[in-house]
Amino acid sequence: MEGLFEVVVFLATATLGAALARKLGLLAPIVLVVAGLVLSFVPGFPHVRLDPDLVLVGILPPLLYVAALETSVPAFRHNLRPILWLAVGLVLFTAVAIGLVLHLLLPMVPFAVCLALGAVLAPPDAVAATAVARRIGLPRRVVTILEGESLLNDATALVLFRVAALAAVGSAVGVAEVSIEVLRSAGGGVLVGVLGALLFGFVHKRITDPLLDNALSLIIPFAVVFVAEEIHASGVMAVVVTGLALGHKLPVLMSAASRLQVGAVWRLVRFLLEGLVFLLVGLQLPDVLQDLDEPLGRVVGVTAAVLGTLFLARFVWLFPVTYLTRLVPSVRRGTARKPVKYPLVIGWAGMRGVVTLAAALALPLTVAGGREYPRELFIWLAFAVIVATLVGQGATLPMVARRLKLPPDDPVQDALSAAGVQQQASRAARERLDELAGTAPAPVVDRLRRGVEERTNLAWERLGGTQRETPSQAYGRLRQEMIDAERAVFRNARDTGRIPEEVLVQAYRDLDLEESLLRREGNR
Repeated sequence: MEGLFEVVVFLATATLGAALARKLGLLAPIVLVVAGLVLSFVPGFPHVRLDPDLVLVGILPPLLYVAALETSVPAFRHNLRPILWLAVGLVLFTAVAIGLVLHLLLPMVPFAVCLALGAVLAPPDAVAATAVARRIGLPRRVVTILEGESLLNDATALVLFRVAALAAVGSAVGVAEVSIEVLRSAGGGVLVGVLGALLFGFVHKRITDPLLDNALSLIIPFAVVFVAEEIHASGVMAVVVTGLALGHKLPVLMSAASRLQVGAVWRLVRFLLEGLVFLLVGLQLPDVLQDLDEPLGRVVGVTAAVLGTLFLARFVWLFPVTYLTRLVPSVRRGTARKPVKYPLVIGWAGMRGVVTLAAALALPLTVAGGREYPRELFIWLAFAVIVATLVGQGATLPMVARRLKLPPDDPVQDALSAAGVQQQASRAARERLDELAGTAPAPVVDRLRRGVEERTNLAWERLGGTQRETPSQAYGRLRQEMIDAERAVFRNARDTGRIPEEVLVQAYRDLDLEESLLRREGNR
């Protein structure tokens, strides 16, 4: 009972924190981390010690899965080269850089342990990067690159962490062992992900009940990660591959009702889990400080050195990769030279999150020979990096993006493309309607033709800007008033006993669906 009470308190606090962030126009991850830091010292507030398995197996998979579902596979494939440079190359470069700096500052600590912490600190957080990037309206290509990086970098980091941790505890790790570990983790994760996509895609295709589709969708990330971990493959990679494949095929795997419900359920799940993880990060401060038993000077010096290395490594890697690789003809062909502002904003978007702390808590207790090392200092470094990057870089990223004046995506071009495709779709719909016109009464066919014309006109109206009210906007405004009047009549009939509750619920459901469509069209 006490555990359930704490979960409710955490979720309620995370919800209130997110609401406060929206009210103040701030980024929710930053507000929730700061709220957790403050609440961790409030007497009587529930205390929780983060469990690495809970994060890596219970929280991370669903967040990665929903992010992969919403990722455009064509855009991901088009930007695969920069994504891999960041998700693989940058993670390895950052991990080695931090490992070397730590080993120079703490020569008594084996390099393998320092490298393991480097792997922990290297990957930016999947939740923070995409939440911040979308919130401040970065260009679509930048968001795609950051999303792709955040989907794959955890797999790279965790594989490197596993190899370094094995070496730290005295296991023989040579080229052959590393190769086998990488093949088993990455290759096995991809294989499990592909099999998961095939299996669950087959099941989704044959389910007609939206509730069952929802239940299956919630089970998929956990089922995939459990299978992957059972064979010591990368659960992160497996979840991402499954999510990308199913998300790309979702329009033909689920009915319209299922897609609407699944989208709504995952939005709620993501909102609650994202709020929970950032709040939990802040709440860890008392435990981190309590276990820390190092001289203050050493703590400050090592923390500053690690933060500086982490910050510089991202830029030191980004600029050569962005510009020097264009000297290679196969890379240069078909790519345009990007202004310096693009690598600058991508470099600034290096916020770390809960995965960093969870992996740090999984560091070995002792190293080879049973020797101890300052493990508590390493956990503090992970915590400090999360808070510093989230609060520092996350809070200033909107300002940096504004100062750099990144050109936004052209809404006119988007609307023009949409209108062109809508016209083709309307033509296909009319042709199909002409084929079936003899199977329905003429008034029904005429009504359907008018509906197709209205959708085509609405698409072209969006090109006219927002200086005046379009006919479709006028229609939406008036129809909204009519829906409100209809609701009042049904509600009064239920209150006076003329209709049962079930009739009211059905009528409200129909009116709610129509209103949601009106709001969707009005927000385009």
